[in-house]
Amino acid sequence: MQKVITDDLDALLDILPPHIRQPLCQQKDVSELLEVVLDLGRPPEARFPQREVVLDPKEVGEQDIDYVDSHISSFGDDNRAGIERTLHRISAIRNRKSRIVGLTCRVGRAVFGTIKVIEDLVESGKSVLLLGRPGVGKTTMLREVARVLADDLNKRVIIVDTSNEIAGDGDIPHPAIGHARRMQVTTPTMQHAVMIEAVENHMPEVIVIDEIGTELEAQAARTIAERGVQLVGTAHGNTLDNLMMNPTLADLIGGIQTVTLGDEEAKRRGTQKSILERMSPPTFDIVVEIQGWDKVAIHPDVGEAVDVMLRGRSVATETRWLDETGKVRIEKQEPVTTKKATKGKRGTKEDKPSKLYPFGVNRGRLGQMAKEMHLNLDIVDNLNDANLLITSKNYYRRKPQKVRDAEAASVPIYVLRSNTPPQIRQLLNTICPKESTDRADSLKFALGEAEEAVSQVKRGQGAVELSPQSAYIRRLQHLIAERNALSSQSLGKEPSRRVRIYKGETKV
Repeated sequence: MQKVITDDLDALLDILPPHIRQPLCQQKDVSELLEVVLDLGRPPEARFPQREVVLDPKEVGEQDIDYVDSHISSFGDDNRAGIERTLHRISAIRNRKSRIVGLTCRVGRAVFGTIKVIEDLVESGKSVLLLGRPGVGKTTMLREVARVLADDLNKRVIIVDTSNEIAGDGDIPHPAIGHARRMQVTTPTMQHAVMIEAVENHMPEVIVIDEIGTELEAQAARTIAERGVQLVGTAHGNTLDNLMMNPTLADLIGGIQTVTLGDEEAKRRGTQKSILERMSPPTFDIVVEIQGWDKVAIHPDVGEAVDVMLRGRSVATETRWLDETGKVRIEKQEPVTTKKATKGKRGTKEDKPSKLYPFGVNRGRLGQMAKEMHLNLDIVDNLNDANLLITSKNYYRRKPQKVRDAEAASVPIYVLRSNTPPQIRQLLNTICPKESTDRADSLKFALGEAEEAVSQVKRGQGAVELSPQSAYIRRLQHLIAERNALSSQSLGKEPSRRVRIYKGETKV
């Protein structure tokens, strides 16, 4: 099926000052425009998929900012505005006195035909959660989902449109959503309340929501699902792993809790005494990881996938993409099984080593720490040979060519907060199994360390400090200490923040 794109580009061009609009209209690829950036005291820029263009050597002045401001709707609490009956978004940067000093004028496009690759999942009536990096097309796909469900399946669909990104600005929604109805949100902090209001007042069969990002919104989503309403939404995060590690949004996939087993039960299972388990049925039945405009990875049973991952095993996924003829191709990837090494022989493990491409990260330090941790790791010199790119936060923010190449090739990217040993150690614990374990993940390493610390303190040691961990893992370590009637506290600053376990009211 051929995709049809509508973008109302003229409406966006009309809000720009003439000396900026004219050179932009002269660009041969103006139809591929992504956004126009106007920053006070800097030349105006136009951004395209593969390049950036300075539209006028003259710096942007206050009169230019005021010109755009006078041709668009009022800015909301989220500093976003729009152009009535279009999908374009104008975002403001303000100074300390709330004066606008920068504008990002982003092109909004309705792309009909984007959900062909997941159309059967949407039509199944199950709740679907879309994940993916910014700019990969989550909102575009969500808009098309609303139209297909409302027009093709004749369902009662309500869109909770917090920033008017799905159905456009103004009181009349954009035609791209078909017969779906739209509820606007006065301020982002009230999104969860409007979600509940939609269910209670308008009897929808489907609710569509973009950017579930707070605990209240996650709770509202669960309430909607428990009332039998199909929910289709997006959330912050690229993969199912991200949601599991996010304490705010983990409820969307059932929530995760620490359970302490008895000695016999732990022995029977062959696990530690403290294990991670899913708390409840997931809010969303299906998770779709959007890897590109025409490629997705699907977890068709979220509850089963989470359970398998918490046991430290690989999970089966289904990859779908559109070929050159527009036909949907499906490849089911079975979970990787690991054979234990024979006693007395080393290196017989059948797992292929992780192939890492460090960019802006100390290669020597990465290799040395992998060697010290006895990890099966392969540091490659060519991005095409890698299955993971490692870079620092500063490099990732600048979006250099290597990072863009990795994103275009769907190579996963791991961003280090800083190029320090604790951060590199946490990275290696996350992505690599230790040779002496059966694919144990970083969560289990952290819990095992907490269990050992509890034992040491009970045997008389004054206090034990654990390795630096994320806020979510630290919370679980605190819970282990509490259940063993011990005290604990977090020390240090990120990324070296860690838990200290001790007895009584000992001070640092």
